[in-house]
Amino acid sequence: MPLARKPLQGRVAVVTGAARGIGEAMARILVERGATVALLGREESTLAEVRDSLPAGRSACWEVDVTDDRGMALAGSEIRARLGPPSVVVANAGLAEGGPFAESDPGVWRRVIEVNLIGSAVTARTFLPDLYETHGFYLQVASLASIGAAPMMSAYCASKAGVESFAHSLQAEVAHRHVGVGIAYINWTDTDMVRDADQHAVLRELRGHMPAPARKVYPAAYVAGRLVGAVERRRPAVYVPGWLRATQLVRAAMPPVVTALSRRELPRLGAREPFSATGLLGAGGRADQAAGSPAPRG
Repeated sequence: MPLARKPLQGRVAVVTGAARGIGEAMARILVERGATVALLGREESTLAEVRDSLPAGRSACWEVDVTDDRGMALAGSEIRARLGPPSVVVANAGLAEGGPFAESDPGVWRRVIEVNLIGSAVTARTFLPDLYETHGFYLQVASLASIGAAPMMSAYCASKAGVESFAHSLQAEVAHRHVGVGIAYINWTDTDMVRDADQHAVLRELRGHMPAPARKVYPAAYVAGRLVGAVERRRPAVYVPGWLRATQLVRAAMPPVVTALSRRELPRLGAREPFSATGLLGAGGRADQAAGSPAPRG
């Protein structure tokens, strides 16, 4: 995907988790900047609403579970036949849950890992042949949690650390094929997932004890605009907000600091209101739970 004044003009982009939040906002901006977008997600009706709100002929939607290899392969074939080979792939689909690890539901915990990490790998495997052909760009949506883990969010933090390592490995592996790989490190964003998290004492208190800049919530459209800009410029990394870049310099010091703070604060917070598992967060989490996980298929 050569650099141009309008690098997305006439390109095909794939966005997973496109029914709402950052995925929906990215799809809108990608269309505004000239791309045709394939919207992927679990909720056919919600995806159709997003598609119908975009200019006619500039998007299409597929209901698919990103952890389903066969389902994603079929969606990939249909996208190629209908829209053409993708030049941009955004691995955005994600789930989150919170609460003490020891009391967490094993199935819910595992599902977060599967969607966030395995789903990203399935997405990359599905569309890498297209990106080889188009010399395209793969954007992996990660998180501040990739850099510094937090208590009460073990599955989310583990999965986001995993996608960071996966993207770094892929970045090195495909560079000689002229395929770009970028990692998006984002902080709190105004999505239904984050709004739902604030309804749970354990996660509300977690954010409340972060330094003021770190607990600020950013509009989804702002975050999406920064990420699309990084796609246009084929950035190997994008940080939203920009100060997150500095956390890379101190990431080795973060675990003992977080542990010391947690040792002091968690007993006090737990005495005020006992911690409990949240289940999957947000409308997307509830939709995933309602749809159920697919049977393992290779």
